[in-house]
Amino acid sequence: MINAKRLFVGSQVALIVTAMSFAIRGGSASAWALQFHLSNEELGQVLGAALWGFTLAMLFGGPLCDLIGLGRIVSFAFFGHLVGILLTIFAWNFWSLFAGNLIFGISNGSVEAACNPLITALFPDDKTTKLNRFHMWFPGGIVIGAVLAYFMGKAGFSWKAEFATMLLPLVAYGFIFMGMSFPKTERVQKGISTKSMWTGCLNPLFLMMVFCMVLTATTELGTNSWITTILTSAGFSGILILAWINGVMAIGRSVAGAFVHKLSPIGMLLLSAFLAAIGLYAMSISSGFMLYVAATIFAGGVCFFWPTMLGYTNDRFPRTGALGLAIMGGAGMLGAGVSAPIIGKFFDNGIAHRLPVGQTVDSLTAAPDGSPAAVQWLQIQASAGLEALGKVAVLPVFLFFVFLVLFLTRSKAKAAPAA
Repeated sequence: MINAKRLFVGSQVALIVTAMSFAIRGGSASAWALQFHLSNEELGQVLGAALWGFTLAMLFGGPLCDLIGLGRIVSFAFFGHLVGILLTIFAWNFWSLFAGNLIFGISNGSVEAACNPLITALFPDDKTTKLNRFHMWFPGGIVIGAVLAYFMGKAGFSWKAEFATMLLPLVAYGFIFMGMSFPKTERVQKGISTKSMWTGCLNPLFLMMVFCMVLTATTELGTNSWITTILTSAGFSGILILAWINGVMAIGRSVAGAFVHKLSPIGMLLLSAFLAAIGLYAMSISSGFMLYVAATIFAGGVCFFWPTMLGYTNDRFPRTGALGLAIMGGAGMLGAGVSAPIIGKFFDNGIAHRLPVGQTVDSLTAAPDGSPAAVQWLQIQASAGLEALGKVAVLPVFLFFVFLVLFLTRSKAKAAPAA
């Protein structure tokens, strides 16, 4: 017998592990740069490795959900998480750190590859709402990870100890899923052929939504990968602002059902793009308290992006099934993975353009704490980093107009036939 409630809870706890890694990686980034002597571009490559791994798992794991079953994909995620955590903790150079993040990312993608179609199979009549409630634990898990990283850092614990905390929810979701029966995917239950599934994934509008997923995920995850480091340079507790942003997102996703019924999924995406653009631009020009305000607007903007893109597309193209969800999620993480080092490059270029004549990055970083040179270095990093975030604002501006067209033509839109 299928225990839908327990499977849903297990999926949420598995997503907490995935999300905690985003916060703890962000909080560990500065320590990694120092310990392994990484440039911002190299650091972006390490951060992006988890996103690349996520993409690979989504693209390969999606079709496997139908072939080998959702339960086996979840088991693979569990063991991959264990290996990824341990390899990262005991990393000895750039490549071992890269590999640990890559394996962890593959496991994160396996959670998404299995749990998204699991939830659509368990709740076929309420996909968007349930996907939002499932995905509330992505920002929720980031809040947990960010708060842990903040207080453990204050208490003198190393980044390795922070990584080890993820073993607790890992054991928890392994226990919840142990011995459980998993349903077949919705496509298999409905008898939709593999050929029909692939045909649905080649629909031009579906492919356009895949491209939009790249941009929505870049807006959300690409920037979140850097917010901790950049805002810390700006004199704030970047890890706490990251927790605040994701707390707002978690609350929004927990009440997503009300928005789905009042605005419709495409209406939610339209509003999200507008707020994300305003929030990112405001962050690039703000300081002091207004930076918190801008971060809140940004959080309200990206809040519904990921789960609503999945729900809207799966409802619009039901034939695509688990493969369609995997392609969407994989495309999202691909965009975020590509953007992480690009934003890092923007950051490096901004710093290079602001260096005073006769000064180098090495000379400024070696300056004693509290010295004029050290203060100047923080100011350079802050302005360059905020400028880098502002450059991402062009993406939600483009998305706004795409979603506006879909919103205005929504009465003509019809879901693709089920078979």
